Amino acid sequence: MSRDHDQDEFPSPGYAWYVVGVLTVAYIISFIDRQIINLMVGPIKRDLDISDTQISLLQGLTFAVFYTLFGIPLGRLADTRSRRGIIFFGIAFWSLMTAGCGLTKRFWDLALMRMGVGIGEATLSPAAYSLIADYFPPHRRATAMSVYSMGIYLGSGVAFILGGLVVKFASTQETFAVPVIGVVRSWQLVFFIVGLPGLLVALLLLSVKEPTRKGLVGKQKSHGATISLTETWQYVRANMATFVCLNLGIAMVTMNSYASISWIPSMFLRRFGWSQGGVGLVYGTIIATSGTLGVVAGGWLSDLWTQRGCADSPLRVAWLSTLCGLPFVVLYPLAPTGNLVAALLVPMVFFGSVPFGVAPAAIQRMMPNMMRAQGTSIYLFVINLVGMGLGPTFAALLTDNVFEDPNQVHKSLLIVGTASYVLACILLGISLSNYRRSLDYLQQWTHDKAQTAEVAAT
Repeated sequence: MSRDHDQDEFPSPGYAWYVVGVLTVAYIISFIDRQIINLMVGPIKRDLDISDTQISLLQGLTFAVFYTLFGIPLGRLADTRSRRGIIFFGIAFWSLMTAGCGLTKRFWDLALMRMGVGIGEATLSPAAYSLIADYFPPHRRATAMSVYSMGIYLGSGVAFILGGLVVKFASTQETFAVPVIGVVRSWQLVFFIVGLPGLLVALLLLSVKEPTRKGLVGKQKSHGATISLTETWQYVRANMATFVCLNLGIAMVTMNSYASISWIPSMFLRRFGWSQGGVGLVYGTIIATSGTLGVVAGGWLSDLWTQRGCADSPLRVAWLSTLCGLPFVVLYPLAPTGNLVAALLVPMVFFGSVPFGVAPAAIQRMMPNMMRAQGTSIYLFVINLVGMGLGPTFAALLTDNVFEDPNQVHKSLLIVGTASYVLACILLGISLSNYRRSLDYLQQWTHDKAQTAEVAAT
């Protein structure tokens, strides 16, 4: 067996799935830390004396701007350095920043800590997707990446379920005495409870091995990354149509996801009079179950179609699921009862979760190995800056300035959700043909690189 063939062999399936499990646990923790603030809107607004718009900035923009800005250089680092080490330090940092949110007493203090959470979490997905791509062959990657993407829904669901229970417990008294720190408010205690366990999760990364990077040519095989920033930009520019349509299409899906996950709990509380514990249990269960089933089903279907010769299967699955989800995005804000809203959220979350497993797999498939984390960083930059940064804030601005009534938040969700999903359907439909051209471009690029390497070796 040749050396080149040895290098391109994949690790054993058992260990590869173990790595996916560790990364998924890290992703779950990241979304718990990211989303826990959404269930504490009321007490934070009261204690910090801030508006819906300001709380939306804490939920989205302050996190998203730093998550996205640091994501691209950290993606470059993941393409050239130990991905395991990057994730290890990132988990430790964002866990400390989450716990630090419990020390804040002013809006800007909390905003600063949320920025830190964003910086820390920016280390995870670019490096994780790159690792998974080197642990699994192409026809199994969508399923593996979808299992990793379960962390979005398991983490968000657990954040609501456990967060609701913790908030309910903490609401039994206004303040708590914490050793060393002193007296804190109940919502501050919640940040300590969910943030500090992440330090233990960081230790799990020590059991993950850095795999050999697959698909390298020429000097890359023995000397690591030789792809310059200029060459990376040239590759992205050559595939700009695909990047724009794919990334913006998923960003529109993300906009609805973050708007809904930020304000649906408040809608239940304000419009239907549900308790925080009840909202956390019901909505958290829907997210954890329906979202997990959707993202895994999408990955399974994409891999099945890939094995049957459908080259654009990841994007085709993302587009079809968005079309299926659109009716439920329109209907749930119009439902007259909380129970009917909850019922309509089940299919909305299911179909809305599908793109977040298959879209990263599509990015990995169209990028050369030494650009995969950077390609993922660009993808995350767009979808999070647009979706996370603007989705919650757009909904809040409509509630504060158009409807001027907190109880009308469901109308804001209707406008943001419908507009974003219609645009997503259009953009993802356009991206299908562009994506097939990008796959052809990758094949030609790899062939040219190999020929150049052979000439240089002679």
